[in-house]
Amino acid sequence: MLKKLFLFIFLSIGVQAFSQQIYKRTLKLMGSRFDITVVAQDSVEAHKHIDLAVKEISRIEKLISSWDPDSQTSAINKNAGLQAVKVNSELIKLIKRAKKISQLTDGAFDISYASMDKIWKFDGSMKKMPSDEAIKNSVSKVGYQNIVIDEENSTVFLKLEGMKIGFGAIGKGYAADKAKDLLISKGVVAGIINASGDMNTWGKQPNGESWKVAITNPMNKNKAFALLPLNNEAVVTSGNYEKYVNFNGKRYTHIIDPRTGYPSSGIISATVFAPKAELADALATSIFVMGKEVGLNRINQLPKVECILIDDQGNIFTSSNIEINTKS
Repeated sequence: MLKKLFLFIFLSIGVQAFSQQIYKRTLKLMGSRFDITVVAQDSVEAHKHIDLAVKEISRIEKLISSWDPDSQTSAINKNAGLQAVKVNSELIKLIKRAKKISQLTDGAFDISYASMDKIWKFDGSMKKMPSDEAIKNSVSKVGYQNIVIDEENSTVFLKLEGMKIGFGAIGKGYAADKAKDLLISKGVVAGIINASGDMNTWGKQPNGESWKVAITNPMNKNKAFALLPLNNEAVVTSGNYEKYVNFNGKRYTHIIDPRTGYPSSGIISATVFAPKAELADALATSIFVMGKEVGLNRINQLPKVECILIDDQGNIFTSSNIEINTKS
């Protein structure tokens, strides 16, 4: 799984009293750190809204968790190759969108990655590469084409016995989106849902300024090279530079191509801006697999989606329409 990098939100709030203020709570949800920020009149109102967001995120976790034996996702996996499983429409729609992203990325993104055999070790214990045969076999049950959705009967069926789906690459982004939508429906004028680096924003700071995010280069973490405004959009920054192995002079990172079983290489950081955190999260994952050229080309074809990539030499690349005001 990609390491999500915490994005720094820069607030420029003066000491003068605004009618509304920023309130923030940090807690652990979905096994990860969540920072929930809202703009509200007072702390009572703010914490009531944050409680609603926490409840919604917990609901999403129960729906999509493959670790919870009682979840609908677990039921789908248990019945792989055996029978279709009836699930609610929300899960059907999420899986359907995931399959569309798989088609968009030529399979670089695939929620059936959960079927992969864990033959690569990035804890220092691995001394030689797995055999070609072992690598090929490790992805034999991976393939979004084998996820069968029946919307009319609201069922999902995995064709191959032993096949599994997992939402590690989009689950927290989806939770951030749903929490944001809920708070907007309750009249919260502005806020940030930061799900371990899967971040969605809306509205503006109490002083009228946009939320801003600092982008850093993993090779120089102490200095941000860009400070970008966020206007009702999501941003995900993922890093792929801490877990890796070297064989025959080549660096193999811990993001595995679900199509081939081989680790990705070349990119160490990807920041994706999109209307939804779910989409940004999925694209940030798949860009590592697609590589710089194909990844940028694909992003440039998508409306309202932009990205910043950093390769393993520290070089920075951007999609066509992004504007970076480089910090000195």
